[in-house]
Amino acid sequence: MRSRLLKLVLAGAAGAAAGLTAGLARRRPTPQERERKRRLDVNARGRTGNAILLDYRDAVFSYTYDVHSIEHIATQDICALLPLLPADPSTLVGRPAIIKYLASNPANSIVVCEDWSGLLFQPQPASPELNSRA
Repeated sequence: MRSRLLKLVLAGAAGAAAGLTAGLARRRPTPQERERKRRLDVNARGRTGNAILLDYRDAVFSYTYDVHSIEHIATQDICALLPLLPADPSTLVGRPAIIKYLASNPANSIVVCEDWSGLLFQPQPASPELNSRA
């Protein structure tokens, strides 16, 4: 009886150790993964507003917008989203845009994400050569 109890205790301890090891081995999200999650969250829960694009440098947009008569100036790193943008995103500087922001924290805003874009530009039509191959 005693050896059976000892075996159960040892088995439980081994299981707990294995669970702890697996928990420690679980990787933390990278900064890029955290930023992607933030963008998608703002897109899913955010309110929209009007903005003006102020600057574009090193794959970062700077923009300004008002929420309840409070002016916000924000930036968004769009490095991961460059394939969704025109070839030269700096051509959008000075133009209006739509932003999404969280009502609980209006400073948490985006102008573009994987599933949505508030950048007002016309995508370039596919060349006739590409259409004829389809």
